[in-house]
Amino acid sequence: MVLELEETVVMKNTNGHAIELNVKQGEPTLVKPAEDTEKGLYFLSNLDQNIAVIVRTIYCFKSDEKGNEKAGEVIKNALEKVLVHYYPLAGRLTISSEGKLIINCTGEGAVFVEAEANCALEKIGDITKPDPETLGKLVYDIPGAKNILEMPPLAAQVTRFKCGGFVLGLCMNHCMFDGIGAMEFVNSWAERARGLPLKIPPFLDRSILKARNPPKIEDLHQEFAEIEDKSGTSELYKDEMLYRSFCFDSEKLEKIKMIAMEDEVLDKCSTFEALSAFVWKARTKALKFLPDQQTKLLFAVDGRSKFNPPLPKCYFGNGIVLTNSICQAGELTEKPLSFAVGQVQDAIKMVNDSYMRSAIDYFEVTRARPSLSSTLLITTWSRLSFHTTDFGWGEPVLSGPVALPEKEVSLFLSHGKERKSINVLLGLPALAMKIFQELMAL
Repeated sequence: MVLELEETVVMKNTNGHAIELNVKQGEPTLVKPAEDTEKGLYFLSNLDQNIAVIVRTIYCFKSDEKGNEKAGEVIKNALEKVLVHYYPLAGRLTISSEGKLIINCTGEGAVFVEAEANCALEKIGDITKPDPETLGKLVYDIPGAKNILEMPPLAAQVTRFKCGGFVLGLCMNHCMFDGIGAMEFVNSWAERARGLPLKIPPFLDRSILKARNPPKIEDLHQEFAEIEDKSGTSELYKDEMLYRSFCFDSEKLEKIKMIAMEDEVLDKCSTFEALSAFVWKARTKALKFLPDQQTKLLFAVDGRSKFNPPLPKCYFGNGIVLTNSICQAGELTEKPLSFAVGQVQDAIKMVNDSYMRSAIDYFEVTRARPSLSSTLLITTWSRLSFHTTDFGWGEPVLSGPVALPEKEVSLFLSHGKERKSINVLLGLPALAMKIFQELMAL
């Protein structure tokens, strides 16, 4: 049954013609695990506590051989089966006696909604640009939820389009998993939809990342440092925010690496290091930071193989840790690109077992969250294989985020058929975006 809950958005497709996306959502239902699962409280590590934000993603499917009539039913049935293995996703977030987030494994179920759109899938246009107003219609938000405790860890919406295609929209709490964990879950869900067993069941015990007793803080952990806004950037942010996507093909990426290496200061330089440094430097210039203004770069490093011993395969949870680099804006903008790349390389080198255990203990003692003042936070999805997810309708024709979680976040997404290009998504105040766009022209 489809309720008369309609959301209408006028948007422009890639040809610039205005079209109207009208989505009728059905009644939300709760999808419980297909079998009885463990009940009680489920521990979340300090790496999970730090990033309890809602992440909304969409996957667009279209098959020439198969219509979308059974898409909702197939995906819902598969969800029941995969939740047997990932049962904490059927629980609810609550606060532990220590004042931390914890999951109450009630088995209530994930939220599931079927919906219908009034147009063909291709009409939604270019989803490489986050567009919360349009793409937000394709994910289900809990009406009236005031905070994350009122939202289930997982909500899924399947929207059927007139052309026979459909979109799976997911609303998931980052405290449940990082990008790698989310990818493993969605791919496991897709395996169940195709009638296959799970390749690797999840490793559920997060207590292997418990804080030490007594805690042992061995690093400065400047990722938590609050930087004074000497440049009055907060005023600039009162201007209209513009969101843009910049595509770097393999040729452009090579060019940036060449620029970084030309003064022969560096021995080597990866694509991620060069692109992160290039974007950080350009954004700092665009925001017109004063020369003595400190600026911080934050990015996540996958710690799975860096822990000692390494985390088990298919670890269910956040295995990433934030690392950082802080320098003066004048240094960053005036020195050659090799300086910025060196800063990124040093931040990566910092991350080892001792640094990560220290970060876990730092949160235990301080309960501090990383500060985003005068900061660029880069989140990299370009190494994640979301595009391989197959529920039985082939791989997604498109997949990506609905929106950027914070104004300080820039997202790197792989792009193109061979996925060798990288799309950089970010938002800036209108005046700063104008300068940033000019700096992107290589």
